[in-house]
Amino acid sequence: MEIILLIVGLVLFVSLVVVHEFGHFIMARRNGVEVEEFGIGFPPKMFTFYKDKKGTEYTWNWLPLGGFVRLKGEHDEDTEKGTFGAATFYAKTKIILAGVFMNLVTAWIMLTLLAFVGIPKLPLPGNEVQYTVASDTKVLRNDVYVGYIEPNSPADTAGLKTGDSIESLLTSEESLADISCRKDSGSASSCGRDTITTASDLRNQTERILAGGEKNVVLRVNRDGETLHINTTPRTLQEVSDSESTNEPKGYLGVQPYDYTVQRSTWSAPIVGGGLVVQFARLTYQALGSSVVELFRGNGSEASQNVSGPIGIFVVLRDGASFGPSYILLIIALLSLTLAIMNTLPIPALDGGKLAVMALFRIIKKPLTPQLEERIHGSGFIGLMVLFLLITFVDIKRFF
Repeated sequence: MEIILLIVGLVLFVSLVVVHEFGHFIMARRNGVEVEEFGIGFPPKMFTFYKDKKGTEYTWNWLPLGGFVRLKGEHDEDTEKGTFGAATFYAKTKIILAGVFMNLVTAWIMLTLLAFVGIPKLPLPGNEVQYTVASDTKVLRNDVYVGYIEPNSPADTAGLKTGDSIESLLTSEESLADISCRKDSGSASSCGRDTITTASDLRNQTERILAGGEKNVVLRVNRDGETLHINTTPRTLQEVSDSESTNEPKGYLGVQPYDYTVQRSTWSAPIVGGGLVVQFARLTYQALGSSVVELFRGNGSEASQNVSGPIGIFVVLRDGASFGPSYILLIIALLSLTLAIMNTLPIPALDGGKLAVMALFRIIKKPLTPQLEERIHGSGFIGLMVLFLLITFVDIKRFF
Protein backbone atom coordinates (compact mmCIF):
# COMPACT_ATOMS: atom_id res chain seq x y z
CA MET A 1 0.00 0.00 0.00
CA GLU A 2 2.83 2.41 0.88
CA ILE A 3 4.55 1.77 -2.46
CA ILE A 4 1.29 2.50 -4.29
CA LEU A 5 0.83 5.74 -2.35
CA LEU A 6 4.43 6.73 -3.12
CA ILE A 7 3.88 6.16 -6.85
CA VAL A 8 0.59 8.08 -6.75
CA GLY A 9 2.33 10.92 -4.91
CA LEU A 10 5.10 11.12 -7.49
CA VAL A 11 2.61 11.12 -10.38
CA LEU A 12 0.56 13.86 -8.71
CA PHE A 13 3.72 15.91 -8.11
CA VAL A 14 4.64 15.77 -11.81
CA SER A 15 1.01 16.60 -12.65
CA LEU A 16 1.32 19.88 -10.73
CA VAL A 17 3.71 21.19 -13.37
CA VAL A 18 1.32 20.09 -16.12
CA VAL A 19 -1.51 21.95 -14.36
CA HIS A 20 0.74 25.02 -14.11
CA GLU A 21 1.51 24.93 -17.83
CA PHE A 22 -2.16 24.34 -18.66
CA GLY A 23 -2.86 27.73 -17.05
CA HIS A 24 -0.43 29.39 -19.47
CA PHE A 25 -1.99 27.44 -22.34
CA ILE A 26 -5.60 28.47 -21.62
CA MET A 27 -4.77 32.12 -20.95
CA ALA A 28 -2.63 32.37 -24.10
CA ARG A 29 -5.47 31.00 -26.20
CA ARG A 30 -7.95 33.43 -24.59
CA ASN A 31 -5.69 36.37 -25.44
CA GLY A 32 -5.03 35.49 -29.06
CA VAL A 33 -1.53 34.07 -28.62
CA GLU A 34 -0.86 30.92 -30.63
CA VAL A 35 0.41 27.85 -28.79
CA GLU A 36 2.81 25.86 -30.91
CA GLU A 37 3.32 22.95 -28.51
CA PHE A 38 1.94 21.60 -25.26
CA GLY A 39 4.43 19.07 -23.97
CA ILE A 40 4.02 16.48 -21.22
CA GLY A 41 7.47 15.81 -19.83
CA PHE A 42 10.59 17.67 -20.95
CA PRO A 43 12.44 17.27 -24.29
CA PRO A 44 13.78 15.44 -26.13
CA LYS A 45 10.44 14.68 -27.76
CA MET A 46 9.23 11.11 -27.82
CA PHE A 47 6.28 11.55 -30.19
CA THR A 48 3.33 13.80 -31.09
CA PHE A 49 0.05 12.17 -30.07
CA TYR A 50 -2.35 14.87 -31.29
CA LYS A 51 -2.48 18.07 -33.31
CA ASP A 52 -5.57 20.30 -33.03
CA LYS A 53 -7.21 22.58 -35.58
CA LYS A 54 -5.28 25.59 -34.28
CA GLY A 55 -1.96 23.93 -35.04
CA THR A 56 -0.97 23.06 -31.47
CA GLU A 57 1.07 19.88 -31.15
CA TYR A 58 0.51 17.77 -28.05
CA THR A 59 3.65 15.78 -27.33
CA TRP A 60 5.07 13.15 -25.02
CA ASN A 61 8.67 13.83 -24.03
CA TRP A 62 11.36 11.63 -22.57
CA LEU A 63 12.02 13.37 -19.24
CA PRO A 64 8.98 12.81 -16.95
CA LEU A 65 9.51 15.97 -14.90
CA GLY A 66 6.35 17.94 -15.62
CA GLY A 67 5.49 19.74 -18.83
CA PHE A 68 5.88 22.93 -20.86
CA VAL A 69 4.08 25.26 -23.26
CA ARG A 70 5.82 26.73 -26.30
CA LEU A 71 4.18 29.95 -27.45
CA LYS A 72 4.61 31.56 -30.83
CA GLY A 73 7.10 34.44 -30.66
CA GLU A 74 7.98 34.28 -26.98
CA HIS A 75 10.34 37.27 -27.05
CA ASP A 76 8.94 40.52 -25.71
CA GLU A 77 9.94 42.37 -28.91
CA ASP A 78 8.15 40.04 -31.36
CA THR A 79 5.49 41.91 -33.34
CA GLU A 80 3.89 39.34 -35.64
CA LYS A 81 0.18 38.78 -35.06
CA GLY A 82 -0.52 35.82 -32.80
CA THR A 83 2.85 36.02 -31.04
CA PHE A 84 3.39 36.51 -27.33
CA GLY A 85 5.45 39.63 -28.06
CA ALA A 86 2.58 41.27 -29.95
CA ALA A 87 0.17 40.91 -27.02
CA THR A 88 -0.47 43.83 -24.67
CA PHE A 89 1.46 44.04 -21.41
CA TYR A 90 -1.77 43.31 -19.54
CA ALA A 91 -2.36 40.17 -21.64
CA LYS A 92 1.25 39.05 -21.09
CA THR A 93 0.84 39.53 -17.36
CA LYS A 94 -2.28 37.36 -17.34
CA ILE A 95 -0.58 34.66 -19.40
CA ILE A 96 2.51 34.58 -17.16
CA LEU A 97 0.54 34.55 -13.89
CA ALA A 98 -2.04 32.01 -15.08
CA GLY A 99 0.25 29.16 -14.02
CA VAL A 100 0.54 30.60 -10.52
CA PHE A 101 -3.26 30.98 -10.39
CA MET A 102 -3.81 27.35 -11.41
CA ASN A 103 -1.48 26.05 -8.71
CA LEU A 104 -3.15 28.25 -6.08
CA VAL A 105 -6.60 27.01 -7.08
CA THR A 106 -5.35 23.41 -7.09
CA ALA A 107 -3.93 23.84 -3.58
CA TRP A 108 -7.17 25.42 -2.34
CA ILE A 109 -9.36 22.67 -3.83
CA MET A 110 -7.19 19.92 -2.37
CA LEU A 111 -7.01 21.54 1.07
CA THR A 112 -10.78 22.11 1.04
CA LEU A 113 -11.48 18.46 0.20
CA LEU A 114 -8.99 17.32 2.83
CA ALA A 115 -10.59 19.57 5.44
CA PHE A 116 -13.95 17.98 4.65
CA VAL A 117 -12.82 14.34 4.83
CA GLY A 118 -10.07 14.75 7.44
CA ILE A 119 -6.85 16.72 7.25
CA PRO A 120 -3.65 15.87 9.13
CA LYS A 121 -2.43 18.48 11.58
CA LEU A 122 1.18 19.52 10.91
CA PRO A 123 3.73 20.79 13.45
CA LEU A 124 4.35 24.43 12.53
CA PRO A 125 7.27 26.72 13.46
CA GLY A 126 6.95 28.72 16.64
CA ASN A 127 4.22 26.36 17.91
CA GLU A 128 1.79 28.08 15.55
CA VAL A 129 -1.59 26.37 15.39
CA GLN A 130 -2.78 25.09 12.03
CA TYR A 131 -5.71 27.17 10.79
CA THR A 132 -9.19 25.82 11.36
CA VAL A 133 -12.65 27.04 12.38
CA ALA A 134 -12.87 25.93 16.00
CA SER A 135 -16.66 25.70 16.11
CA ASP A 136 -16.68 23.32 13.14
CA THR A 137 -13.68 21.11 13.91
CA LYS A 138 -13.90 17.50 14.99
CA VAL A 139 -10.83 15.43 15.86
CA LEU A 140 -11.07 12.09 14.04
CA ARG A 141 -7.91 10.48 15.41
CA ASN A 142 -4.92 11.09 17.65
CA ASP A 143 -1.91 8.83 17.21
CA VAL A 144 1.70 8.93 18.32
CA TYR A 145 4.26 7.70 15.80
CA VAL A 146 7.93 6.94 16.35
CA GLY A 147 10.18 9.41 14.55
CA TYR A 148 13.92 9.56 15.13
CA ILE A 149 15.39 6.74 17.23
CA GLU A 150 18.58 7.47 19.14
CA PRO A 151 21.27 4.87 18.35
CA ASN A 152 21.88 2.39 21.20
CA SER A 153 18.94 3.80 23.13
CA PRO A 154 16.43 1.54 24.94
CA ALA A 155 14.04 1.84 21.99
CA ASP A 156 16.78 1.00 19.50
CA THR A 157 17.93 -2.02 21.53
CA ALA A 158 14.35 -3.26 21.86
CA GLY A 159 13.75 -3.15 18.11
CA LEU A 160 11.34 -0.24 17.86
CA LYS A 161 11.16 1.13 14.30
CA THR A 162 10.52 4.54 12.80
CA GLY A 163 6.87 4.67 11.75
CA ASP A 164 5.59 2.44 14.55
CA SER A 165 2.38 3.74 16.10
CA ILE A 166 2.57 3.60 19.90
CA GLU A 167 -0.83 2.60 21.29
CA SER A 168 -0.09 1.92 24.95
CA LEU A 169 2.68 1.68 27.51
CA LEU A 170 2.14 -1.22 29.90
CA THR A 171 3.71 -3.05 32.81
CA SER A 172 4.55 -6.69 32.28
CA GLU A 173 1.40 -7.71 34.18
CA GLU A 174 -0.78 -5.31 32.18
CA SER A 175 0.74 -6.63 28.98
CA LEU A 176 -0.18 -10.24 29.79
CA ALA A 177 -3.73 -9.17 30.59
CA ASP A 178 -3.87 -7.16 27.38
CA ILE A 179 -2.70 -10.09 25.24
CA SER A 180 -5.16 -12.43 26.95
CA CYS A 181 -8.02 -10.02 26.46
CA ARG A 182 -7.29 -9.61 22.78
CA LYS A 183 -7.07 -13.35 22.31
CA ASP A 184 -10.39 -13.95 24.08
CA SER A 185 -12.37 -11.06 22.62
CA GLY A 186 -10.76 -10.81 19.20
CA SER A 187 -11.16 -7.05 19.48
CA ALA A 188 -8.58 -4.39 20.18
CA SER A 189 -11.07 -1.74 21.26
CA SER A 190 -12.63 -3.83 24.04
CA CYS A 191 -9.37 -4.27 25.91
CA GLY A 192 -8.78 -0.65 26.90
CA ARG A 193 -5.39 0.85 27.58
CA ASP A 194 -5.40 2.81 24.29
CA THR A 195 -4.14 5.79 26.26
CA ILE A 196 -1.24 7.13 24.21
CA THR A 197 -2.65 9.97 22.12
CA THR A 198 0.12 12.58 22.49
CA ALA A 199 3.87 12.64 23.03
CA SER A 200 3.20 13.94 26.55
CA ASP A 201 1.14 10.83 27.28
CA LEU A 202 4.12 8.67 26.37
CA ARG A 203 6.36 10.46 28.86
CA ASN A 204 3.69 10.51 31.59
CA GLN A 205 2.90 6.80 31.23
CA THR A 206 6.61 5.94 31.39
CA GLU A 207 7.01 7.96 34.58
CA ARG A 208 3.89 6.31 36.04
CA ILE A 209 5.32 2.84 35.56
CA LEU A 210 8.84 3.70 36.75
CA ALA A 211 7.49 5.53 39.80
CA GLY A 212 5.61 2.34 40.72
CA GLY A 213 8.88 0.47 41.05
CA GLU A 214 8.89 -1.26 37.68
CA LYS A 215 12.14 -1.35 35.69
CA ASN A 216 10.76 -2.78 32.47
CA VAL A 217 7.89 -1.57 30.30
CA VAL A 218 6.01 -3.10 27.40
CA LEU A 219 5.19 -0.96 24.38
CA ARG A 220 2.10 -1.99 22.50
CA VAL A 221 2.65 -0.74 18.96
CA ASN A 222 0.97 -1.07 15.61
CA ARG A 223 3.36 -1.87 12.78
CA ASP A 224 1.87 -2.20 9.31
CA GLY A 225 -1.50 -3.19 10.77
CA GLU A 226 -0.05 -5.78 13.17
CA THR A 227 -0.15 -5.36 16.96
CA LEU A 228 3.17 -6.04 18.69
CA HIS A 229 4.20 -6.06 22.35
CA ILE A 230 7.82 -4.89 22.68
CA ASN A 231 9.70 -5.23 25.97
CA THR A 232 12.28 -2.62 26.89
CA THR A 233 14.11 -1.18 29.88
CA PRO A 234 13.81 2.63 29.94
CA ARG A 235 16.37 4.94 31.42
CA THR A 236 15.75 5.56 35.09
CA LEU A 237 13.98 8.61 36.52
CA GLN A 238 17.28 9.77 38.02
CA GLU A 239 19.22 9.30 34.79
CA VAL A 240 16.75 11.36 32.79
CA SER A 241 16.51 14.01 35.50
CA ASP A 242 20.28 14.40 35.68
CA SER A 243 20.60 14.71 31.89
CA GLU A 244 18.16 17.65 31.72
CA SER A 245 20.78 20.00 33.13
CA THR A 246 23.33 19.00 30.47
CA ASN A 247 23.74 19.89 26.79
CA GLU A 248 22.44 16.45 25.83
CA PRO A 249 19.16 15.81 27.65
CA LYS A 250 17.90 12.24 27.30
CA GLY A 251 14.45 10.73 27.09
CA TYR A 252 13.33 7.57 28.80
CA LEU A 253 13.17 5.55 25.60
CA GLY A 254 15.42 7.56 23.28
CA VAL A 255 12.79 8.26 20.63
CA GLN A 256 11.40 11.40 19.09
CA PRO A 257 7.63 10.85 19.13
CA TYR A 258 5.47 12.48 16.48
CA ASP A 259 1.88 13.49 17.25
CA TYR A 260 -0.40 12.69 14.32
CA THR A 261 -3.82 14.32 14.57
CA VAL A 262 -6.50 14.26 11.90
CA GLN A 263 -9.30 16.82 12.15
CA ARG A 264 -12.39 17.39 10.04
CA SER A 265 -14.58 20.36 9.10
CA THR A 266 -17.97 20.40 7.35
CA TRP A 267 -19.57 23.70 6.30
CA SER A 268 -16.34 25.60 6.97
CA ALA A 269 -14.15 23.37 4.74
CA PRO A 270 -13.81 26.00 1.94
CA ILE A 271 -12.93 28.63 4.56
CA VAL A 272 -10.38 26.31 6.14
CA GLY A 273 -8.91 25.57 2.71
CA GLY A 274 -8.52 29.30 2.01
CA GLY A 275 -7.14 29.99 5.46
CA LEU A 276 -4.55 27.24 5.08
CA VAL A 277 -3.45 28.62 1.69
CA VAL A 278 -2.85 32.00 3.30
CA GLN A 279 -1.16 30.53 6.39
CA PHE A 280 1.18 28.17 4.55
CA ALA A 281 2.00 30.83 1.93
CA ARG A 282 3.01 33.25 4.69
CA LEU A 283 5.15 30.60 6.40
CA THR A 284 6.80 29.70 3.08
CA TYR A 285 7.70 33.31 2.32
CA GLN A 286 9.05 33.69 5.86
CA ALA A 287 11.18 30.55 5.46
CA LEU A 288 12.53 31.77 2.10
CA GLY A 289 13.32 35.16 3.60
CA SER A 290 15.11 33.52 6.52
CA SER A 291 17.16 31.39 4.11
CA VAL A 292 18.24 34.47 2.15
CA VAL A 293 19.26 36.28 5.34
CA GLU A 294 21.26 33.29 6.58
CA LEU A 295 22.91 32.94 3.17
CA PHE A 296 24.08 36.56 3.24
CA ARG A 297 25.40 35.96 6.76
CA GLY A 298 27.45 33.08 5.43
CA ASN A 299 25.43 30.43 7.23
CA GLY A 300 24.90 28.10 4.29
CA SER A 301 23.93 25.14 6.45
CA GLU A 302 21.20 27.15 8.17
CA ALA A 303 19.92 28.48 4.85
CA SER A 304 19.65 24.98 3.40
CA GLN A 305 17.34 23.79 6.18
CA ASN A 306 14.36 25.57 4.59
CA VAL A 307 14.80 24.29 1.05
CA SER A 308 14.73 20.90 -0.61
CA GLY A 309 14.94 19.45 -4.11
CA PRO A 310 13.59 16.38 -5.90
CA ILE A 311 15.43 13.98 -3.58
CA GLY A 312 13.99 15.71 -0.52
CA ILE A 313 10.51 15.63 -2.06
CA PHE A 314 10.90 11.91 -2.80
CA VAL A 315 11.95 11.24 0.80
CA VAL A 316 9.01 13.25 2.19
CA LEU A 317 6.57 11.36 -0.04
CA ARG A 318 8.20 8.03 0.85
CA ASP A 319 7.99 8.69 4.59
CA GLY A 320 4.54 10.25 4.31
CA ALA A 321 3.13 7.16 2.60
CA SER A 322 3.10 5.36 5.96
CA PHE A 323 0.54 7.89 7.25
CA GLY A 324 -1.98 7.14 4.51
CA PRO A 325 -3.61 8.89 1.51
CA SER A 326 -4.62 12.06 3.39
CA TYR A 327 -1.02 12.83 4.31
CA ILE A 328 0.19 12.28 0.72
CA LEU A 329 -2.54 14.57 -0.62
CA LEU A 330 -1.63 17.22 1.96
CA ILE A 331 2.01 17.10 0.81
CA ILE A 332 0.90 17.45 -2.83
CA ALA A 333 -1.34 20.41 -1.95
CA LEU A 334 1.56 22.14 -0.21
CA LEU A 335 3.86 21.40 -3.15
CA SER A 336 1.29 23.00 -5.47
CA LEU A 337 1.26 26.07 -3.25
CA THR A 338 5.07 26.12 -3.15
CA LEU A 339 5.24 25.91 -6.95
CA ALA A 340 2.92 28.92 -7.15
CA ILE A 341 5.00 30.88 -4.64
CA MET A 342 8.32 30.12 -6.35
CA ASN A 343 6.94 31.41 -9.63
CA THR A 344 6.02 34.75 -8.05
CA LEU A 345 9.65 35.42 -7.14
CA PRO A 346 11.50 37.90 -9.44
CA ILE A 347 14.11 35.34 -10.46
CA PRO A 348 15.05 35.29 -14.17
CA ALA A 349 13.86 32.16 -16.00
CA LEU A 350 10.90 31.79 -13.61
CA ASP A 351 7.49 33.32 -14.33
CA GLY A 352 7.96 36.08 -11.77
CA GLY A 353 11.36 36.90 -13.25
CA LYS A 354 9.99 37.15 -16.79
CA LEU A 355 7.27 39.53 -15.65
CA ALA A 356 9.71 41.58 -13.55
CA VAL A 357 12.16 41.95 -16.45
CA MET A 358 9.42 43.07 -18.85
CA ALA A 359 8.08 45.55 -16.31
CA LEU A 360 11.55 46.94 -15.54
CA PHE A 361 12.35 47.65 -19.18
CA ARG A 362 9.03 49.40 -19.60
CA ILE A 363 9.71 51.55 -16.55
CA ILE A 364 13.18 52.56 -17.75
CA LYS A 365 11.82 52.87 -21.32
CA LYS A 366 14.54 50.75 -22.88
CA PRO A 367 14.00 48.09 -25.58
CA LEU A 368 14.21 44.49 -24.38
CA THR A 369 15.91 42.93 -27.40
CA PRO A 370 15.68 39.16 -27.97
CA GLN A 371 19.45 38.83 -27.45
CA LEU A 372 19.37 40.68 -24.12
CA GLU A 373 16.27 38.82 -22.98
CA GLU A 374 17.92 35.48 -23.73
CA ARG A 375 21.09 36.49 -21.86
CA ILE A 376 19.10 37.54 -18.79
CA HIS A 377 16.94 34.46 -18.58
CA GLY A 378 19.73 32.15 -19.76
CA SER A 379 21.90 33.39 -16.89
CA GLY A 380 18.98 32.91 -14.52
CA PHE A 381 18.47 29.36 -15.77
CA ILE A 382 22.15 28.52 -15.26
CA GLY A 383 21.95 29.96 -11.76
CA LEU A 384 18.89 27.85 -11.01
CA MET A 385 20.65 24.71 -12.29
CA VAL A 386 23.65 25.43 -10.04
CA LEU A 387 21.29 25.94 -7.10
CA PHE A 388 19.48 22.75 -8.06
CA LEU A 389 22.74 20.79 -7.94
CA LEU A 390 23.72 22.31 -4.58
CA ILE A 391 20.32 21.50 -3.07
CA THR A 392 20.54 17.96 -4.45
CA PHE A 393 23.98 17.57 -2.83
CA VAL A 394 22.61 18.87 0.49
CA ASP A 395 19.63 16.50 0.25
CA ILE A 396 21.92 13.53 -0.34
CA LYS A 397 23.95 14.41 2.77
CA ARG A 398 20.79 15.11 4.80
CA PHE A 399 18.83 11.98 3.93
CA PHE A 400 21.47 9.41 3.03
